Amino acid sequence: MMATVPVPLPVRPALLLGVPNRITLIRTVLAMVIAAVAFRTGALSWLIVGYAAYWIGDIADGAVARYRDEESEGGAVFDIVCDRACSFLLAAAFMATFPLTIGPLAIFLVQFGVLDTMLSLAFLLWRGTLSPNYFYKVDYPIWLWNWSKPAKAVNTAAVVVSLVIAHQTGAQWLPYTMAIAACVVKIASSYRLIAILRGRRAAVPRV
Repeated sequence: MMATVPVPLPVRPALLLGVPNRITLIRTVLAMVIAAVAFRTGALSWLIVGYAAYWIGDIADGAVARYRDEESEGGAVFDIVCDRACSFLLAAAFMATFPLTIGPLAIFLVQFGVLDTMLSLAFLLWRGTLSPNYFYKVDYPIWLWNWSKPAKAVNTAAVVVSLVIAHQTGAQWLPYTMAIAACVVKIASSYRLIAILRGRRAAVPRV
């Protein structure tokens, strides 16, 4: 009996090699190089520049993809993977330079690397949902908590900004509070997603 050869999904090669994905690649390499410099120098200024490169590039690649009508599932997955690469290396540089950040960043990395990754990739379970940005078509509450503009800003930036504030003021409780709050949101979102997938809760789409 001959094995069935998997058939690839139809894709437009131009989307995989398009401008948005090039921006994603460039901003990822740039942020990771700057993170390596931060490791080497132990300077907070390099960490801030690295996060700025990551965030500005992350905004730019999505905006360009929408403007050029080049959004795709592959591009969304590439963006999600690159976000983790940037976040983990920058967080590692932060922890190596400032040991007091290890606790809150460890909490952040657990939720971002595990829970948020699972949530971000869940759009692939619904055909026609090009990226997490359109998850409101599946379930509005999960989208609101995770991928609305305020949620995106809070997801990573709030923890990092609170770390800088704590470094300047000594308020070490602040980054712990922000990291735990983000973790609670991801746990609640994951619970809701699993309940929807198992048919225990009805999704609330918004078109």
